[in-house]
Amino acid sequence: MGRYDDIINMEHHTSLRHPRMSPMDRAAQFAPFAALTGYEEVIAESGRLTDAREDLDEMQMAHLNEVMGEILERLLERPEVEIVRFEADSRKQGGRYVSLNGRVRNVDLDSIVLTDDRRIPLADICDLRLQ
Repeated sequence: MGRYDDIINMEHHTSLRHPRMSPMDRAAQFAPFAALTGYEEVIAESGRLTDAREDLDEMQMAHLNEVMGEILERLLERPEVEIVRFEADSRKQGGRYVSLNGRVRNVDLDSIVLTDDRRIPLADICDLRLQ
């Protein structure tokens, strides 16, 4: 005689007090949970791509100097410009290239100030065009 022969063929107990749980509710009890808080964010951050900053060659530097000269000549007109700048990423190495438009209010020793008070450091500018 086997160890469980006395109970193996018994009818399954059904409670009179508690209704039977639906299969959907039973499955929810075993659903995965976030055992590692922040893990998904770390994985998403590591998968996020950034661009490496490219150094400007002599031709690009000459172009920037030429356009800056034109901007300084027309500063009282508040010329409209398109600026491509490199924004460094605050979390990882590299960054991204961003294009923005605006009117130049002033040019400092280290930045261009637009009429909407955005200040773009000259060191971050990769391309500059008058509109």
